[in-house]
Amino acid sequence: MRYIIIGAGAVGGVIGGRLAGSGHEVVLVARGAHVEALRDGGLRLRVPEGELTHRLPAVDGPAALGELRPDDVLVLAVKTQDSEAALQTWATAPVTGGGTAAERLPLLCAQNGVESQRLALRLFRRVYGVCVWLPSTFVEPGVVSAAGSPLTGILHLGRHPHGTDETARLIAADLEKSHFEAPVVPDVARWQYAKLLANLGNALEAVTGPVDSEEAAALLRRVRAEGAAVLDAAGIAYAGTEEQQAVRGDKVTLVPLDGTPRGGGSSWQSLTRGTGTIEADYLNGEIALLGRLHGVPTPLNDLLQRLANTFARERRAAGSMPVGELVRLAEEETRAAH
Repeated sequence: MRYIIIGAGAVGGVIGGRLAGSGHEVVLVARGAHVEALRDGGLRLRVPEGELTHRLPAVDGPAALGELRPDDVLVLAVKTQDSEAALQTWATAPVTGGGTAAERLPLLCAQNGVESQRLALRLFRRVYGVCVWLPSTFVEPGVVSAAGSPLTGILHLGRHPHGTDETARLIAADLEKSHFEAPVVPDVARWQYAKLLANLGNALEAVTGPVDSEEAAALLRRVRAEGAAVLDAAGIAYAGTEEQQAVRGDKVTLVPLDGTPRGGGSSWQSLTRGTGTIEADYLNGEIALLGRLHGVPTPLNDLLQRLANTFARERRAAGSMPVGELVRLAEEETRAAH
């Protein structure tokens, strides 16, 4: 199989680089300065064993590839706010032998949140969810890093909305030869909703910086408890903390990488890069949506969603709001909600 990585940034670039490193055919899809750097100097992947350079085809869309191949696997790794445009672009790409990508090819959603696979299923017949446990950083155009050891990451995958098949098992086998653990599960959404709860802190980190004080940690616990209450009210199952720890253990331990300071999570990186957008609508916003559908107040997630979007829109510096100010706003929001 050939893997086409749509969005070869932090997550997509690491997955693509690791697959290429184990001998698999990979095409990287990117935009702007990043795609130019990939073309000029290859993908530079910084991992615990050193910096690896992979000279791979790099394109900005399907037209550059002509007809896609029947053995292609599409891996969607853009931020969720960019999913709809990417899905529309790739759905109609022709495949050798007839038909389109949406009709014939498997599409993996290797992203945070749960919304992209819903969007994908409107267009693509074969959609797979991936629960991405992969600490990675977009360092600069052409360069991505992943500090996990001994494994680079853990990627649960399965059919969306549920089930498994032979394609999932073949993809998992390729990933497991490429520094990943890739459990194939019939209930991948259960793992994705657990990851969603963890990702509710992305906006908090992006707005106030690393969660390294008791004040910030206490607020984060409240944000996640609010999310769990919403999932419970909605009857949505999610893997518990002990189950997640049993699977992950110490398989993905972060180690220092030379010349690559460990940055924050995906939302922090969006602010640092000044992209003008952020994924909060599909993380904290997912909890806000479910809360409104099921009559559960979500003042803390509402606040973080709003602040993260303001920071992104106004291109404010990541981590520039004092924790105490955020806690004060959180108390005001909570009182107003009750």
